[in-house]
Amino acid sequence: MLSLRLDQSWLGKMLCLLALMIGTSVFVPTAQAFQDEEPAAVVEEDTAVEESTTETEEAESVDTEAEAEAEEAPYYDKAESNYITNTLFMMICAVLVILMQPGFALLEVGLNAKKNTVNILFKNVMDLSVGVLLYFFIGWGIMYPGDVDYFAFAGFGVAADTTDAGALDYGFSNSVDFLFQVAFAATAATIVSGAVAGRMKFGAYLTFSALLTGLIYPISGAWKWGGGFLDQAGFQDFAGSVVVHAVGGFAGLAGAIVLGPRLGRFTDGKSTPLPGQNITFAAIGVFLLWVGWYGFNPGSQLTYGGLDEANATTYIALTTTLAAAAGAVAAMLVAWLAFGKPDVTMALNGVLAGLVSITANCDQVSTTSALCIGLVGGVLVVAGIVLLDKLKIDDPVGAWPVHGLCGIWGGIATGLFGTGSDLARGEYIWVQFYSTAIICAWAFVTMYALFMTLKAIGMLRVSREEEEMGLDLSEHGMRAYGDNLS
Repeated sequence: MLSLRLDQSWLGKMLCLLALMIGTSVFVPTAQAFQDEEPAAVVEEDTAVEESTTETEEAESVDTEAEAEAEEAPYYDKAESNYITNTLFMMICAVLVILMQPGFALLEVGLNAKKNTVNILFKNVMDLSVGVLLYFFIGWGIMYPGDVDYFAFAGFGVAADTTDAGALDYGFSNSVDFLFQVAFAATAATIVSGAVAGRMKFGAYLTFSALLTGLIYPISGAWKWGGGFLDQAGFQDFAGSVVVHAVGGFAGLAGAIVLGPRLGRFTDGKSTPLPGQNITFAAIGVFLLWVGWYGFNPGSQLTYGGLDEANATTYIALTTTLAAAAGAVAAMLVAWLAFGKPDVTMALNGVLAGLVSITANCDQVSTTSALCIGLVGGVLVVAGIVLLDKLKIDDPVGAWPVHGLCGIWGGIATGLFGTGSDLARGEYIWVQFYSTAIICAWAFVTMYALFMTLKAIGMLRVSREEEEMGLDLSEHGMRAYGDNLS
């Protein structure tokens, strides 16, 4: 048994040695062949690296040349860049001004009876819709005829936009210019809606709105913004304290006088307040108007492509904000002292009073002056509301005190505090005074004549029964709040 084991051990060793010899004989020639071929592969790799390096250098050279060409020829030149910036910014500001329409609607709905809600909302929709059409067809051509002293007409519609040098010199597209300006026209008409709420026939209101936006507002607007005789005299009204707000305010005053007060507003010679339906609506409306004013005033800068323009735009927003805040505080304090309680509706109208007052001069007064202008506006709006009450003129939302009286103050304050004129201070104040008076008189007289004509033909005011029922049912045959018409 031991001998057998030794033999098997010896046999295993021999087999292992044989396997090692065979493996070696196979591996050595293969390794030899691999070593013989390796220098050729290295040569090929070196060649590829050299070719890759050459291609990379060529690519970098091309990129450098492209960058140099890009620096020499920018994608937009300065005129094109400014045109794009101005047009885009004016588009945003135009939308902000249009946002004032729901602001006016909510304010008027909140300060009037529920039974007239549909009528008020309908009038605000039509102010913008009718205004756009009438201003497009004739108002735009009257307000900006190109060469005017008192009246001229450039033609119907809006000129097509072009990309030539003349368009770039103009600074922004014709289309966005129209959109921005028509929002102002609609604002002037909408101011009147609140002053005549609750008793005016819908057809009569449409007639008024069409005439104001298509003819009355564009004519007086041309006297200033179209380069007319007031502009030539040196009259300043940056964003429209007079051209927009005073026009709407005095048109509303004419309507309120001719219409007469709402039923129950003045009984036995005494004033009887008719509370609004929803102060929440009124407050939200004022906040929307405040936001929209950042399109109204800063947007009137018109050009924004540059450091000076950017600084001017934000400064206008600053003075606008200060005046609005000062107006609210002043109106609150004056009403509190006068009536013994703080009245939120007076504070809300104070905000609007400050905004209207600063609109003419927001670009040229100091921050201290802006505060003073807003404070005086807040006092005036309370005084104006009391004055109308004493005169037994029914203005449900205070349209004339806010837009008419404070519009006058804004025009005169420009002469008192403004720095945007080459005229001596006394001459500047005088120009502002008589120019403001002319525009206010124009709006009041023309609209008074229109309302008297409508009254004479029986088209102006609804009947007593219809007013008691509410204009929602009598004029439109529908309710705003289901069965609740209280």
